[in-house]
Amino acid sequence: MRCGKLNCCSSSFRGGALTLVTYPPAIKRSFSGSLVLSLLRVVSLTSSMETVYVRHVELLGFEKRFYPSQHYVYMLLIKWSDLSEKLIYRKYPEIYTFHKSLKEMFPIEAGHIDAKDRVIPSLPATKWFDNQKTTETRQGTLAEYCRDLIALPPKISHCQLLREFFQVRPEDENPPAPHPYKRNETYVMTKDRARDNKTEITGPIILETYRVIADYKQSSKFELSLDVGTLVDIVEKSSNGWWFCQCDARRGWVAASYLEPLESPEEAEEAEPNYEGELYVTTKGYKAVEDDELTLVAGETIEVIHKLLDGWWVVRKGEETGHYPSMFLLKTGEKREAANEMNISRRKTPPPRRNTIRNVQSIHAKGRKKISQDAYRRNSRRYVQQSRGRPAKGRPGVATQSPLLERSSNSENITPKSEVPKPRTEPKKDFPMIPPRPSPELILERCTEDTCKKVSIRKARDVRPETT
Repeated sequence: MRCGKLNCCSSSFRGGALTLVTYPPAIKRSFSGSLVLSLLRVVSLTSSMETVYVRHVELLGFEKRFYPSQHYVYMLLIKWSDLSEKLIYRKYPEIYTFHKSLKEMFPIEAGHIDAKDRVIPSLPATKWFDNQKTTETRQGTLAEYCRDLIALPPKISHCQLLREFFQVRPEDENPPAPHPYKRNETYVMTKDRARDNKTEITGPIILETYRVIADYKQSSKFELSLDVGTLVDIVEKSSNGWWFCQCDARRGWVAASYLEPLESPEEAEEAEPNYEGELYVTTKGYKAVEDDELTLVAGETIEVIHKLLDGWWVVRKGEETGHYPSMFLLKTGEKREAANEMNISRRKTPPPRRNTIRNVQSIHAKGRKKISQDAYRRNSRRYVQQSRGRPAKGRPGVATQSPLLERSSNSENITPKSEVPKPRTEPKKDFPMIPPRPSPELILERCTEDTCKKVSIRKARDVRPETT
C-alpha cells in the first residue's frame, strides 16, 4: 500500500479486522512496492481461508418437545463451506430475534432508509402463543426465508452475526432430557413441499424407531457410527439399502442390514415375491461374492422378482436367480433422478448383507424369515412353465409369460421394413387354447372345509323328498 510518495504503511490481519501499521522512516525505505503487494496477497488469502461461511440451509421439519414444558423447535441442516454438515435446533422467536438484529446491522439493505433498496427477505413476527398448527403452516415461509438469506451478497450472507447464529450449540449436540413419560414427536417436511413457495405442507410424519444389531463403523463422512443396541429414528428408507437415520443430534446414512424393528424381526413394508417379474437394466456390473448372488455386466436386461429392503434384490436371468445390488439397477423406460445419482456417487459400494455381519445381537428370539435361493429358483421355474400355457386374465386364448420371455418372443414377430409380412395362420384345432373345466370333485378337493360343508348341506336339501 502506498501513502504519498513512499511506502509508509502496511496492513496486517488481526482479530478478523484489517489494521494499518505505520513504520519508521528507516524501515520505510527498505520496503519495495512489490513486497508490500505480496504481503497484502498473503493476508487476504489467509483471511479467506480462515473464514468458514454457510453455503446452504435446509429446513427438515420441526420437533414437538415436552421438557421442561411443551414447545416447538425447527430442525435446520446447515452445510458449511468446508463441506461439513450440522444439524441444529432453533425456536421461532430465536430466528425472529436474529432477523431483527440483521436488519439493524444492515439498515440500507433492510429498507430502513429507502424501501426500494431492500434485499433482506421478510419474516412474520412471532405470536403470543405458538401451537402445532402455526408451527406447521410457518414452515413454507421459513424455508423460503432461509433460501433467500443465503443467496444475499457475501457481506450479509458471510457476516459474523449469521455465522454465529447457525453455529452448533451445546444443546444441539446434547438435547435436553426427555419427558418422563412423553416422547418427543418429530414432523418431517417432504422435499417437494420444501421446494414449493406455498405455505401449505403435508401432514405430520412420525418417525419409526429401529435398533442397531451390531457395531457399525462409518466408511465416509455421510454415514453414522453406531454401537450395538442404539435406537435410531428412520428419516428416509432408500431402496438401495442405505437408510438416512437420526440418533440424538446426529444424522447420516446407515446400512439397513444393521437395523431391526422393535416389534418383530420381520419388516412390515417388505413386499412378497413377484415371480411375474419387472424388467430392469443393470447400470453397473457386479461380480458375485456369495453363492446366492449373480454376476452381471452393465447393460443387461433382467427381471426383479423380490424387492428386499436391505438393498439386495432377487433377480432372474433366464432360469437362474440370485441376489443383486439394487443401486446398480434401473427400471426400463425410467431416468434415474439426480438425487439418486448423488447418493450413488457418495457410496461406491453396495451395503453389506445381513449374513456377512459378525456378532449380531438381536432382541428377537426368532430371526427374520429368509427364502432360500433354491426356493426362489424352484418357484420361478414353476411360474414360467405354468405361465406359458395359462390364459391371461380378461383375455381368453392369450397365454401369459414372464416379461423377459415375452419380449424375446415378440422380437421374433417383428419383421423388417423390407420384408412383406406373412399372413397369420389359424391355430391348430388339435390344441385348444382354453383348458377344459375341471370336474366338481376336483374343485371340491381344492376348497376349504367350510365350503365343502355348505355344498353338502345344499345337496342334502335338494335330495330331500317333498312332504305333503
